[in-house]
Amino acid sequence: MTAQLGTPVQGVTLYSFTRAFHGREYDLEGLIRKVAADGYGPGLEVIGFSSLRGFPDVDDRFAGWFRDLVDEVDLVPTSLAINADIGIHRDRLLNQDELIEYMRRQIEAAARLGFPVARVQISLTPDSMEQLVPIAEQYGVTLALEVHADQYASHPRILALRDRYEKVGSPLLGFTMDWGATVSGFAPSLIEAYRRRGAGEELLAAVADLWNEFYAAGPPADQTEHGERFGRFIGLAAQHGRPELGIDFGINGTGLFGPARVDDWLEIMPWVRHVHAKFFGIDENGEEPSVPVRDLIALLVENGYSGAVSSEYEGWHWNHWQSPFDIVRGEQAVQRSAAEGVGSRMVTDAAEARAVLATHHAAAMEVAR
Repeated sequence: MTAQLGTPVQGVTLYSFTRAFHGREYDLEGLIRKVAADGYGPGLEVIGFSSLRGFPDVDDRFAGWFRDLVDEVDLVPTSLAINADIGIHRDRLLNQDELIEYMRRQIEAAARLGFPVARVQISLTPDSMEQLVPIAEQYGVTLALEVHADQYASHPRILALRDRYEKVGSPLLGFTMDWGATVSGFAPSLIEAYRRRGAGEELLAAVADLWNEFYAAGPPADQTEHGERFGRFIGLAAQHGRPELGIDFGINGTGLFGPARVDDWLEIMPWVRHVHAKFFGIDENGEEPSVPVRDLIALLVENGYSGAVSSEYEGWHWNHWQSPFDIVRGEQAVQRSAAEGVGSRMVTDAAEARAVLATHHAAAMEVAR
C-alpha cells in the first residue's frame, strides 16, 4: 500500500528576520503583523529568549496580548524555541534538578503563549528528556529536540535519544529536523561575505574545495575527526595570509554546514514533530544553491509529514546587502514548487493549517502507542 502523501504547513521563524528586529525596523508586534500581511505564514515560530522580554517569565497580561494578536492576524503558533543553558551562572553549571526546573518554566511559557511544540536543544540527554515527560504532559506541549549540525539523524547521540523515545513511548517526545545537518555546498552568500571582507579568490576557492572534500567523505566519524577538519580550515586561512578568518571558516565549515545526506533523516522520520527549513540564500535562478530544499521537501511529503515547516534563514548573520524578507519569500516559493513536484502541496491557509496540525499531532500519538 502506498503511504499517504504529507501536506506540510508553510511557516517561518522570526529568527529569520533577526537583523531587522535588532535594527529596530520592527518590534515584535510589527514583525508578526508583517509575517501575516506578506504571507510568510500561516505557521509562526518564535525564539523565547530573543523575542520575548523577561522570558521565561510570561504573565497573564502578555500571554493574552500575544494570543489575541496571533488570532487577529490569523497566524498559527507552531513552535516556541527554548534553551537548555546549563551555564547561566558564572561559577558553576546547573545541576539536574535545576535544569529540569529551568526547562519547566520555559515549557509552561510555551503553553501559556499557545505553542503546541517547544524546540529543545541537543544538550539534553535521554535521561533529561525522560524526566521532562511528566512536565510536557502537565502542560500539553510536545518536546522536539533539534537535530542541528554538527549532529545528524544517524549520529549516536541522536539514535540514543530515539531509542529512549521508543522505550518511554510518549507522543510528546520527538525531534526538530534542522536542514543545516544536510547541506550540500558551502553557501555562496557566505563566500560573498568573505569576499567583501577582503578574502582573495584563491583562498575562497580553496575553502569551497575543502568543504566539498569533507562533504564527499560524509560526516566525521568522531570528535577527533571533527577537530581535525576544523584545524584544516584554520590552517588554510593561515596559509593564504588571512589567519583571522580561520576560526570563522572552521565554525561555519564544520558546525553550521552539516554534510549528512538527505535520506539520513529516515532514521528518525517517525519522530519528527517540527522542521527548521534552514537555508542561507537564494540565487539568480530562484534556487537555494547550498541546501537541497527540493529533495528535503520531497522526503517529508513522501513520508507523510504534515507538520509545520519553519523557514529559517540563517544567512542574515553575514548578508547585510539583501532583504531577508525577499530571501524568505524566494525559499518558500521553492518549497511550494517542490511539494507540487511530488504530487502534494504546502498548506498556506490558516484554518486548514490548524486542522492539518491537529491531525499530525493525533498521528504522532498513534506512533507512540
